[in-house]
Amino acid sequence: MAEYFAGIDIGSTMTKAVILGEGIAASVIGPTGAEQRRLANKVMEEALARAGLAFEAIAYVVATGYGRINVPFADRQITEITCHARGIHFLFPEARTVIDVGGQDSKAIRIDSQGRPHHFIMNDKCAAGSGRFIEIIADTMNISLDAVGDLSLQSTSPATISSVCTIWAQQEVASGLAEGIPVPDLLAGVHRSLADRISRMAHRLRLEKPVVLTGGGCKNRGLIAALEEYLDCKLLIPENPLITGALGAALMGRDIVEKARQNSLPLETRPRVLEAIHLLG
Repeated sequence: MAEYFAGIDIGSTMTKAVILGEGIAASVIGPTGAEQRRLANKVMEEALARAGLAFEAIAYVVATGYGRINVPFADRQITEITCHARGIHFLFPEARTVIDVGGQDSKAIRIDSQGRPHHFIMNDKCAAGSGRFIEIIADTMNISLDAVGDLSLQSTSPATISSVCTIWAQQEVASGLAEGIPVPDLLAGVHRSLADRISRMAHRLRLEKPVVLTGGGCKNRGLIAALEEYLDCKLLIPENPLITGALGAALMGRDIVEKARQNSLPLETRPRVLEAIHLLG
């Protein structure tokens, strides 16, 4: 009989849930809001429904991400670095570096042959080093975020966006538009600017190939192309690049249960209850 494990990843912009059995039984992605506990309940409930399971069928639940303490039914909280590394190793055992481009931060993680994080570096100080940078520029140019990547690939002469500050970069783009620089060239310049910052961060980590790209940045073909140029390698991309942290959390839960059984150790779990969260105010 299959045994099931759950991982919940509460990120800065998106919350992800994965139920793991013999493979991925179900996954859910939803926007992170202020009511993180209520959302954790919601995505877990939806994941269980998709998997056709009762909550009691879940042997262990691990929460990760910056909001991991806000998952009341989690049996354990584990850092997103460890869970990302574990999830990527499961999908790409040969991978040695992970680059995650999220909505509010970017990070690079070196992993060993066992899927353990060896070293990591993170940019969480400024929007200019994350996917938020492209989102802000897209808003400035009144272009759909879904369109900017493909438009940038039409560029024949990428513009130079030299500012490392998002506000100044916005002004550079506005000036470029006023000067008549083609939109694809400006967007290519924006993607290259972000790729340059991310690649510098990755190289400080002493990047080792193969390299896997995860996070929302995987949806942007223009950013992928720019990163491959600056990193000088072909990037491996998961089929569902947003759930690698939640997948890793579920895998860590399975590892914990297996280790406890092998060593005849007690295993404490939280009650399998999705209680309504009543907020004050």
